[in-house]
Amino acid sequence: MSSVYLTWFTTDEQFPFFIQYGGHDEDTELHQHVDFSELVIVLNGHATHIVNNETSFIKKGDVFVINGDTPHGYKDPHQFKICNIMYRSEMLRFAGPDLRTSNGYQALFVLEPYYRSIQPYPSKLSLPIPSLEHVASLVSGLVEEYQDQAQGYQTMLLSRFMELVVYLSRQYDRHEKGQSNNLLHLASAISYIEDHYLEPMSLPDIAGHANISVRHLNRIFRSYYKMTPISYLQRLRLERAFHLLKQTNRPVTQISYECGFNDSNYFTRQFAKAYGVSPSSFRKQHGSVNPGGD
Repeated sequence: MSSVYLTWFTTDEQFPFFIQYGGHDEDTELHQHVDFSELVIVLNGHATHIVNNETSFIKKGDVFVINGDTPHGYKDPHQFKICNIMYRSEMLRFAGPDLRTSNGYQALFVLEPYYRSIQPYPSKLSLPIPSLEHVASLVSGLVEEYQDQAQGYQTMLLSRFMELVVYLSRQYDRHEKGQSNNLLHLASAISYIEDHYLEPMSLPDIAGHANISVRHLNRIFRSYYKMTPISYLQRLRLERAFHLLKQTNRPVTQISYECGFNDSNYFTRQFAKAYGVSPSSFRKQHGSVNPGGD
């Protein structure tokens, strides 16, 4: 298996991004992307997609993301043409909070690629022809901008890339609506937790937002995250407390309540369990970078 680096395609360290069309007449050997992610859009034909030695059928209209060092390749291509968009994961940081907490974005760009890297996971977005035609026009604009490299092209590319990300995320939402899809339910639960984790929240609240039962919520969370929804919620709250203890001089009790803990003693125990030291001792060790307050 070969390793592929983004520098093979572009040497621009200030803008680590590359886009190309690819026609495949022969098999593509199993390879891994060492330092970039790849958004793949199947524009024509079909092939067998190999991921971690597991195979699945892909065809015109299919869209998926391969992250980092996930091994993949193609075999038995037939009139197979794809668009490859290669990018460093930090480019997605330009997504606003409204997008990052959307179900489609979480599923397509975060959860699917992650689970595809650790277990057989053939799920993907399949676009209907009208949607694929729109995506093809967006891609054509990206390619033209990338090739011309006129003044401001990087800003324009980033803007158009994010437009494509938004469109595909919306399509994922619409494509899966009304279907029994564990990943979309999980994405809905995660989006709700991440958007409201500093507020009072219960398992029924999360399950209700995801439109599933508490039992099913616990089951899919354990299946994908190897933890409960409440453990995930608590981890977010503790991470927030960690940063507030370092960056502010607010009292520990105040921080515990701001981070969703109703009992400061419970907060202290959980913080010590997670970080190996009490909140007060952590603050003494690291100090506040802002001695004047917030």
